[in-house]
Amino acid sequence: MQYNTVVSGAMKMLNALEDFKDVADAGASAALHEGFGILLRVLYPVTPHITQALWRELPYEANLGDLLDAPWPGIDEAALVQDEVELVLQINGKHRGSILVPATAGKEEIERIAVESEAFRKHAGGAAARKVIVVPGRLVNVVVA
Repeated sequence: MQYNTVVSGAMKMLNALEDFKDVADAGASAALHEGFGILLRVLYPVTPHITQALWRELPYEANLGDLLDAPWPGIDEAALVQDEVELVLQINGKHRGSILVPATAGKEEIERIAVESEAFRKHAGGAAARKVIVVPGRLVNVVVA
């Protein structure tokens, strides 16, 4: 219920919606429609008059009824699952880039990907990895000889 948080979240969502370039695509059009509907519902407690007017002008009232009675957007848990995770790559404790690893990757696979990465080859100067420290979900630190 903090005003700045509402404004910040609304701006982030509006910026994401503005990135849709191909509105002729049915999927993009549906995402825009759903996104603006969510944006209007979230802004309603802060700016009730303008959101109510926009809700009526846009075709939301015909489909979902009055804005006051519109269902609150739900969370799709399946959409939150990530296939890949970006980990920070450190060499001798210094930030040298990042690597993408599968979300289900084990420690050995993460170590292998880190040592085979372009950033490691560039900054290690041909030296072999002496020790690899993996902090799951965060970073990989490679200590070279």
